[in-house]
Amino acid sequence: MKLSDLKPKHFQWHCDDTVATITLNRPERKNPLTFQSYAELRDTFRDLNYAEDIHAVVITGAEGNFSSGGDVHDIIGPLTEKDMKGLMEFTRMTGDVIKAMRACPQPIIAAVDGICAGAGAILAMGADMRFGTENCKTAFLFARVGLAGCDMGACAILPRIIGQGRAAEILLTGRAMSASEGERWGFFNRLCAPQTVVEEAQTMAKRLASGPTFANGMTKNMMNQEWNMSIDQAIEAEAQAQAICMQTQDFHRAYHAFVAKENPVFEGD
Repeated sequence: MKLSDLKPKHFQWHCDDTVATITLNRPERKNPLTFQSYAELRDTFRDLNYAEDIHAVVITGAEGNFSSGGDVHDIIGPLTEKDMKGLMEFTRMTGDVIKAMRACPQPIIAAVDGICAGAGAILAMGADMRFGTENCKTAFLFARVGLAGCDMGACAILPRIIGQGRAAEILLTGRAMSASEGERWGFFNRLCAPQTVVEEAQTMAKRLASGPTFANGMTKNMMNQEWNMSIDQAIEAEAQAQAICMQTQDFHRAYHAFVAKENPVFEGD
């Protein structure tokens, strides 16, 4: 399957060689999410499992903000009128976005500027790396609207990124995490200038896309799967995964390039 010519209706999609950039694009309202954009993001990340032409993904927001989360008028209002069946359909669908992000083999880098709140913060959390700016205000603000912090995997994933105590404070109070806190706590891999954050994320994505993409996908997969393993199980799983990677042509290319004192050119097979 090729996704480079994808034409989504609810976000922008741009491909530069094997790197795709998703841009949430409703800047007049700080790029909120709707029922439709949730579903289209879920389907796109699911399709990336089978994409032959996309090796890394950047997700960002338009015009100085990442995302303000679920749209108050398009999502929050209608949710107050749904019954339990309808609410469960919605919460499972939104959780499926994060499942799909974690399951696709391509590394995902979030380029975050400005407001990154609610479900927007969850999307950034679901990425494999996060590049931020000094302008970032990241808020898992569910407690401030009468909801639990356990949304779309936040209680499982956020403590693994920033630590249990810090995650408890952020999720229970709903307060915004500053950019400096986010970098110091490990939420952001780095802070960039607002005008360069997307470019720097794309540069990292291109670096990863030019690497051994089969092996990178294996690394991402094992990092996720090993959450549920004992240390002994993880060591055995990694032995099997590494043996598989040793059968790839990229492994042989790297060896021959090393012998020839050249840089390897990886092809993902």
